Amino acid sequence: MKKWKQFAVFFLSCAVLVGLDQWTKSLAVKHLSGHPPLVLIDGIFELTYLENRGAAFGMLQGRQSFFFLIAAAVIAVALAVMSFLSTTSSPLANVAGVLSSPFRSAYTAVATWFNDKQNYYKDTTALEKENAELRQQIAKMEAQIRQAQDDSEENAFLRDLLGLQTQRRDFEFENARVTERSVSNWASSLTLDKGTNYDIAVNDCVVDATGNLVGIVSKVGYNWCTVLTVVDTSTSMGAQVFRTKDLGVAVGDFSLMEDGRLRMDYLPADCQLLGGDLVVTSGLGGYYPSGLVIGSVEEVQKDDSGASSYAVLMPEADLDSLTEVAVIKSFDIVS
Repeated sequence: MKKWKQFAVFFLSCAVLVGLDQWTKSLAVKHLSGHPPLVLIDGIFELTYLENRGAAFGMLQGRQSFFFLIAAAVIAVALAVMSFLSTTSSPLANVAGVLSSPFRSAYTAVATWFNDKQNYYKDTTALEKENAELRQQIAKMEAQIRQAQDDSEENAFLRDLLGLQTQRRDFEFENARVTERSVSNWASSLTLDKGTNYDIAVNDCVVDATGNLVGIVSKVGYNWCTVLTVVDTSTSMGAQVFRTKDLGVAVGDFSLMEDGRLRMDYLPADCQLLGGDLVVTSGLGGYYPSGLVIGSVEEVQKDDSGASSYAVLMPEADLDSLTEVAVIKSFDIVS
C-alpha cells in the first residue's frame, strides 16, 4: 500500500510539472511569438521566442515518429518497473486491461453473434431434416392407410362375391378391377384389368358383389376389356318386374343417361307397377342369365301411342363408385 502511495505521488508530480510546462509555453506563445526579445537585464538576461520540435535540447527534432516510439518505450519500461516492484495487481496489466476493454467487448459481441448464427443454422438444419423425415413417415403411413382401405374394400367385395357364388352356383365368376370409367352424352363405359387372358369374352355380363347388373362386355383385349353400363344407349335386354312378372325390354336412353337412368319399354298399358319395384333380367333368348337385378322403378308413363307403358329405372349398382366387379363367364340356361 505504501508503494502505491509513492506511485500516486510520482504520477501527481509528473502531472503538475507537465501542467506547468504547458502553461509557461502558452505564455511564451502569447507574449513572445512574433515580438522582439523581452530584455529583463540588459546584456545579461532576456527572453527570446524559439520553437523546439524535438525532445530536450532539440534532440530528435524533425523526427517526431521516432520520438513517439522512444517515449512509448520509456513509458513501457516505467510501467514494467512499477509492475515488478508492485506487490498487488500489475499497473501494466491494469493499463493493458483498460486499453483492450473496448476491443474485448467488440470481440465478445462478434463472437456471440457468430455463435448464435451458427447455432441457428444448426437448429434450422436439424429441424429441416426432422421435418423431411416426418413427411416421409406421414407419406408412408398414408400409403399404408390407403392400402389397408383398399384391402378392406377388396375383402368386403370378396366376401359378398362368395355369398353370391353360394347363391348362384350356376355362374362362373371372374373378379376384376375397374381401371377407368368414361361417361359422355352418348356412352357410359368402364374399363377392367382383365381380358382374354382370363377367358373373358364379348357379351359377358358384369355384376357387382351382390349380383346387381353393371353392364355388358363390348370389347376385349388380352389384359383388358370394355364394359357398356346398363345406362348406355346400346343396352337392350329382356327384363321382368319381379313382383308382377310383367315382361319388357330394358334399354338405354339418351335423355335419361345423363341422370344415370334407363327405361323399361313394352310394358302393358294397364300394368300396376309401383315405385321401388325391382326389375331383373328375364333370361329369355338365352343371351343373358336370368335373375340379375337391373334396377328399381321410379315412375311409369304411357308411351306416345297409348298402347303400352314404359318405366324409368334407377340402376341398383352404384356405377359411379365401383372399384371391383365380377364377370360372369358362363352360366346355365334356365328355360
